[in-house]
Amino acid sequence: MARLVFDTQNGGSPAGRVWHSICDHTLPEGWASMRHSCCHVRVGGAAPTRRVARLMVLLPISVVFVACASGQGSVSDRSADVRRGQSVVDLAERHIGAPYRWGGASPSGFDCSGLVRYVYAQVGVTLPHNAARQFRLGRPVSRDSLEPGDLVFFDRLRHNGIYVGNGRFIHARQAGKRVSIASLDEDWYAAHWAGARRLDRLPRSIDSEE
Repeated sequence: MARLVFDTQNGGSPAGRVWHSICDHTLPEGWASMRHSCCHVRVGGAAPTRRVARLMVLLPISVVFVACASGQGSVSDRSADVRRGQSVVDLAERHIGAPYRWGGASPSGFDCSGLVRYVYAQVGVTLPHNAARQFRLGRPVSRDSLEPGDLVFFDRLRHNGIYVGNGRFIHARQAGKRVSIASLDEDWYAAHWAGARRLDRLPRSIDSEE
């Protein structure tokens, strides 16, 4: 029986092994080996048959799924986060011009955290209706690392909005105003900056009153 050893190259320490047979072939002594950018595969046998050789050509593809699944998953998760962030921005921009309403969380009227809650609900995430509690979610990001869809906070967490890119954010500002886009560089927002959060890989519902 042929023996395959799948070892991921992770600082020289294998992350795991999988034993497998190739078409029930019995191979002579010796080793034939091949490398993939992510994994190293050794196949028993100095002179693999044509059937085995064909399988060896396919091995790098299968090894990627066996030994590198976590890396591929991370890339996929990251792409999904980016797409969701842009979707959040697109949805928020539809409500530019909507009136401000204290406690509002619908197109008939929004307050700041109500706008955030409403927009994120459209992408399947239920947030609390409170800026300070929204700040507890996700993970912190610096102002220099903001991406579309991140939440930006001001005035000791009493106000927030959704970052849209290019140093701008969309928010429901205050009574008598309408949902609009503002710049982080405006004097008041720069002076009252309180931080930012990225809501990636969140559960669908985190509407807690705690």
